[in-house]
Amino acid sequence: MQPHGVTDRLRQFSKKYKSLQEVSLASAQQPMSFQETLPNDRPSFERFLQAMEAQILAAASFLVMDGAVRAQYQRLIHDMSRELMAKVARRELSWQQAAAQASEARNAVLDTLRTRSSPVGRAAAQSIKAQGLSLNALIAQKTLTLFGSGARFDALAPHQRNQVFEAVVRSAGRSNARVSTAMRIGSAAGRSLVFLSVAHSVYEVATAQDKLATAGRELSVSAAGLGGSIAGGALAGLACGPGAPVCVAVGAFVGGALFAFGVASLW
Repeated sequence: MQPHGVTDRLRQFSKKYKSLQEVSLASAQQPMSFQETLPNDRPSFERFLQAMEAQILAAASFLVMDGAVRAQYQRLIHDMSRELMAKVARRELSWQQAAAQASEARNAVLDTLRTRSSPVGRAAAQSIKAQGLSLNALIAQKTLTLFGSGARFDALAPHQRNQVFEAVVRSAGRSNARVSTAMRIGSAAGRSLVFLSVAHSVYEVATAQDKLATAGRELSVSAAGLGGSIAGGALAGLACGPGAPVCVAVGAFVGGALFAFGVASLW
């Protein structure tokens, strides 16, 4: 081999080596993008988002459900109180009989409608009032309100006792205004969230290539989130006892998220 041929080849190799060094140096100096630093697990992330969306829908559904139950409770006790007062006016009942029926009917309505509330709503209601007051407790309460702190019901005149019984009947038709206002606001917010959630699901189906599969996934994940929230809240209520809304809310969230994520993983 001639000397000048070996020299030319060494020069070419030296140029190629320097070029590779420059490229490697430039690559090392260029920072990695944020996306490049993340693990490539997009399906799991999408399932997580679907589970969170299902939880938002479940929470919104709870607000709407509890708001409807509260509105029904207000309507029933109001109508009951007015009907009893009308019977007294027609002399079909005495004020004492009306007070007894009002106390019994309100407590029955309270217990029945609480079974229709969400687990979180029921726990919140129990934390405010564990159970309805007895007739004797109401009589003692109204006696003090009407006639002062030292008054005793058994020392009242007959017409004063009727005033106490009437106050019991009237109060049986009124609900806690502060709670009712909060429930009305929460129900309105819940309806808005339900609308947005449904609109998002409709958009996902409309823009998907496989519309039937996407519709099935959206429906299944949402149903799993709602069902899991109800089951998780109920189990938390049993574990924490009545009147523990924070514990029940955590149980409802965890149960709904697990159910929704599990169902989303099947698609």
